Amino acid sequence: MGLAYNIFLSVFSSLGAFLFGYDSGIISSVLAMTQFREQFNLRTDIEGAIVSTFAGGCFIGAAASGWANDKFGRKLTIQIGCVFGLWGCAMQAGASNIATMLVGRIIGGISVGFLSATVPLFNTEVSPPKIRGFLVGMTQQMIGFGFITANWVGYGCQYISSDVSWRLPLGLQLVPAGLLLVGIQFLPNSPRWLLEVGRDDEARQVVHKIHGSGNKVTADEEFEEMRITIRAEMAVKSSRISDLWSTRSMTRRTLVAMGVQIMGQFTGINVINYFGPRMYEGLGITGSRRLLVQGIYGAVGPITNFFFILFALDKIGRKRPLQFGAGALTILFAILAAIVASFPPTVTDGSGIRESASTAAAHRAGVAMIFMMSIVFSLSFGPVSWVLASEVFPTKTRALGTSVATCSNWAMNVMISQVSPIGMDNIGWRFYLVFVALNAVDFGLISWYFPETKGRNLETEMDEVFGDHPHGNVSTHSPESASEKERTTHVS
Repeated sequence: MGLAYNIFLSVFSSLGAFLFGYDSGIISSVLAMTQFREQFNLRTDIEGAIVSTFAGGCFIGAAASGWANDKFGRKLTIQIGCVFGLWGCAMQAGASNIATMLVGRIIGGISVGFLSATVPLFNTEVSPPKIRGFLVGMTQQMIGFGFITANWVGYGCQYISSDVSWRLPLGLQLVPAGLLLVGIQFLPNSPRWLLEVGRDDEARQVVHKIHGSGNKVTADEEFEEMRITIRAEMAVKSSRISDLWSTRSMTRRTLVAMGVQIMGQFTGINVINYFGPRMYEGLGITGSRRLLVQGIYGAVGPITNFFFILFALDKIGRKRPLQFGAGALTILFAILAAIVASFPPTVTDGSGIRESASTAAAHRAGVAMIFMMSIVFSLSFGPVSWVLASEVFPTKTRALGTSVATCSNWAMNVMISQVSPIGMDNIGWRFYLVFVALNAVDFGLISWYFPETKGRNLETEMDEVFGDHPHGNVSTHSPESASEKERTTHVS
């Protein structure tokens, strides 16, 4: 099986990421639809609440995923997320008042919270080290595919004259949730979770299947190293959140994982994803053209992301793309702020008044800056944030650590989604300066504090990156044989 099987596992499990991307894209289109705005008498604060309640639900789901992943395993946790997804999406599509819509958004968010924490974790644990960046980066790729699909569905549905224009695109979220709920049952469990619960024979079979029939020796070596290290870790494992900062190295792991997720929100990309049509109004693009431009924008990122994870991520690593992303986004947001400040949109009154040639050219340049932001994000924080946050933790805290890191992502998402429409209404172009400052600070923190983790074995080599050797005293805890103890000491 080998590589083709690895890709299939990654793509299918990432239907959970597709659901995340679809919701991010479809809500920006739905919020711009006249029928939806009239149905719920939409105001700026309600608009922000529709987005932020979803992100709040995501925080709840991500927080619960750490316990669920340890208790039930990765597959069942993904299925729990899918059940919440079916429930929440059905409520949104059938909502007749704003209360039902908001409750549906929260429940749908819980679903995406479970999936956004668990899918990268699952892909990390079933991926060979040399192509882990590509396979886990598929999470961002599927987010992008979901975003593209949503934007074009939204663009087409805006021409429906009834409330089907927004109920249909919201209801289509049921499709990926249903497929994943049923299909994940036929995928293997994470071999690392199987070892945690004592199902060693099943774990060995999964490792052999992942590596393919022609790599039996490599598979056996990885399995033995994995088994001994995880057995040692499980002897001292606890589920206390304080374990995430119990030592200096664990604190650094936690700060790096949380940091890269928070910085992904501080890039400002979700301001565009959620409120892109509003941003285009500031650049003179109105009416149905806003959703058309948003649809084209949605295609740029996934194309860029695919070539990046396929050809570059596992070669150039994690740190340099993050530095590039923070630096480039600092410049792009500064240029966008200058354009909007210097060339505000021309107000037309139906008499045929048009923008001047210089204003029109400046506005086209502003749209180009927004498109460039999508490209830069897809070459940096987009795929890298999911890879890095799920690979830095040891097995004993990986589920908990990934959960906490993803929670930090959604906490910042709640804040940004709530304040963005208010900020754009009240301070206009100055709101973009917030992201100039945030990306500049992120560049400094990444350069100073973040390590390089590409191609590292999750069990032993990652310990060397963060400067700890937690398995040196295995003999006092682990029931391994003498030969295995010697091997453990050597690996550590």
